[in-house]
Amino acid sequence: MYRTIRIPPEKGEEIREKAISGKFLDTKRKIRRIVIEEGTFLEIPVTRTAGETVEGFPVIDQKSPEFLKPSVSLKECLKTSLSESEIAHIPSGWQILGDIAIVSIPDALDEKKLLIAEALLSMCPKCRSVVRDFGIEGQFRQPKRELLIGSGTETVHKEHGCFFKQDVTKVMYSKGNLEERKRMSKLGQGETVVDMFAGIGYFSIPMAVHAHPEKIISIEINPESFAYLKENIRLNHVEDIITPILGDCSQAAPEGEADRVIMGYVGTTHHYLEPAIKTLKKRGGILHYHETVPENLAWTRPEERIKKTAGCLGKKVEVLAIRRIKKYSPGVLHVVVDARIF
Repeated sequence: MYRTIRIPPEKGEEIREKAISGKFLDTKRKIRRIVIEEGTFLEIPVTRTAGETVEGFPVIDQKSPEFLKPSVSLKECLKTSLSESEIAHIPSGWQILGDIAIVSIPDALDEKKLLIAEALLSMCPKCRSVVRDFGIEGQFRQPKRELLIGSGTETVHKEHGCFFKQDVTKVMYSKGNLEERKRMSKLGQGETVVDMFAGIGYFSIPMAVHAHPEKIISIEINPESFAYLKENIRLNHVEDIITPILGDCSQAAPEGEADRVIMGYVGTTHHYLEPAIKTLKKRGGILHYHETVPENLAWTRPEERIKKTAGCLGKKVEVLAIRRIKKYSPGVLHVVVDARIF
């Protein structure tokens, strides 16, 4: 357990200097400001050598500690253990979900994978496991991953005030979509929303927690993702808002009920445009359509696909925005189109 001193903000500098001089300041964690029922406080992270009190303030266990970024790179950490040619292949980045680090290691370093995992674990004190990533496979876009070191692959990742329980070897979680999830969490107040590709609740959970729609119908076809979707609904206390449905959204999506439809899947999303538009209320509504598309077609093809499908259903389209989410692969973008269907 990590230890901290919780103090009034005006005592911050005094206690920090005391911790430095006493050599019990934990420099791997952030000094942070928190707001709780009793008021606003600073938490000064300390080591166990601080004892039970500092200047009359009790030393307590810290929940959800925040760690500073490592001061050295993975290459610097391994430079005495690997050859120059091996160092050249060391990955420059990795992903952390909850307390698990996920890293792509090239085949050239296969024999050094445990050494790399051990170095990562030493650099990321928040983490208890390191998982090697090989990419995505199958209809359900499941990750292909290998546990290299640690005690398990299930974790709870906290993002934007929401909790996402998941097994990182069984379900995908893209941190590249963070800003889109934040944006969607501000939409839908008082509405009926259908999330056609809900996964573990990537969009449904933040929207339910922050925007408070009247109802969200979250549809997911992958049984493993669906199990975590139900768990995350419970973890975030939004059982009264989200109704989870296990099934194919082209058949399970209700017709004529939604004010807003989320299509947060990429690959073959355009095949589901007709059932998505039919899901909207008769008077129309908002569609959030995701697509992976060559860069030169990014601002035309997604819009054209929506208009063509809507036209066949006797509907009109007003494109509200087209946004780039991230680079999906060389020459390919992940974009989202916000469109009003009427």
